[in-house]
Amino acid sequence: MKSNGKTIQIYLPDGNPRGLKIAEITSRTIQAILLPRSILNEASKRNELNNVGIYLLFGINDSKSQVYIGEAENCLSRLKQHNKTKDFWTHVLVFISKTQFFTKTHIKFLEWLSYEQAQKSNRFLLENSNIPTKPYISESVESDLYDNFETIQILASTLGYPVFDLIKKPTKKEIIECKGKLALAKGEYTEDGLIVFAGSTCNLEETKTAGDWVINTRKELINKKVLIKKDEIYEFSMDYVFSSPSAAAAVVLARRANGWIEWKYQDGKTLDEVKRQ
Repeated sequence: MKSNGKTIQIYLPDGNPRGLKIAEITSRTIQAILLPRSILNEASKRNELNNVGIYLLFGINDSKSQVYIGEAENCLSRLKQHNKTKDFWTHVLVFISKTQFFTKTHIKFLEWLSYEQAQKSNRFLLENSNIPTKPYISESVESDLYDNFETIQILASTLGYPVFDLIKKPTKKEIIECKGKLALAKGEYTEDGLIVFAGSTCNLEETKTAGDWVINTRKELINKKVLIKKDEIYEFSMDYVFSSPSAAAAVVLARRANGWIEWKYQDGKTLDEVKRQ
């Protein structure tokens, strides 16, 4: 069977690839508008932002990406409010209907669905203080909105924010290891990053030259109970995805590390030799 391909059009109104982007799947009615916070005033001239829709505010706190999910009958007005009251965000992604299909109930449903899916994927730290609730809608409208959400998910990921994408389970066909002192971690390098498997162990104490990033990241994982102290080591209580091999190696070895060299296959070849040469 032929794969279900998609054609996505991304328009740069000012020609700047780091500025305002307007994206859509050419056969669908949902439109995405991505812009950095710094150009909100300039972007306010665009009619698209004066629409009913949902929006996602993105930012980073230490090593963890953050997102706030909201809805508005006029997205631009709401974004101007957030520009005055919320500090964490650097970019916003707005989703509207090109046919003005969305009503207040529609966007409340999409806000709820977006929050639920973002929570399941657990890729971003959710900044919502109030959890969206599911409004009542008819079965047929709900079906249409799930179809709309599929487009939203694809566009968000295409624009660099896979906030709704579930992390794929590792195949465990190409297992790699990272060893050091009492540390022995096993994992797999995937499109999502480097997955360290549950049961992997880490060195207990950071080296003197570990640096703040290593110390703070390990502390965060301990607080989240991803790392559990057991005798003279820390153990991963669950599979955990790191954005890079070096980040994973640094946590395991409790020091700065080049993960491309530290992670090795069973035949002794490094991740660098297999994936980059």
